[in-house]
Amino acid sequence: MTNTATATSDTSKAAAPATGALTKAADSALSSSHGSTTISDVVVQKVAGIATREVSGVHALGGGAARAFNALRERIPGATASAGQGVSVEVGERQAAIDLQVLVEYGVSITDLSRSVRRNVITAVEQITGLEVVEVNINVSDVHLPGDDTDEQADTGRVQ
Repeated sequence: MTNTATATSDTSKAAAPATGALTKAADSALSSSHGSTTISDVVVQKVAGIATREVSGVHALGGGAARAFNALRERIPGATASAGQGVSVEVGERQAAIDLQVLVEYGVSITDLSRSVRRNVITAVEQITGLEVVEVNINVSDVHLPGDDTDEQADTGRVQ
């Protein structure tokens, strides 16, 4: 991610008022004369993961191995699922880029789902963190078919 450079001379600022206005707005959101705020990658990762799961048609996040590990983790008393599973982020001072690995429900339009996920993730991350989201890349890794749940396969009557 490349942060936008600001012009240093007054004549340059007058030539490009929109750029200067955007930079000042971004600066004031996370820094002021009283100090600055730094947003951790983990924060953006969790916010993006939760926002993705809120969209109807998203079955799960992460690849097959990550989902299998998460299924084992859920069986441990007191353990919780990772909100950032299937999400990788790159966070700069004022901008963030997000990559998602998604398992979609069968029958859902992937183009419509992608549009909804992008909109929800961008809105959530920008509102919660104040960072500008420059891109949200979505990798659809699989399609969830009805009856493919691991819980149904694990319910064989055996003691586990």
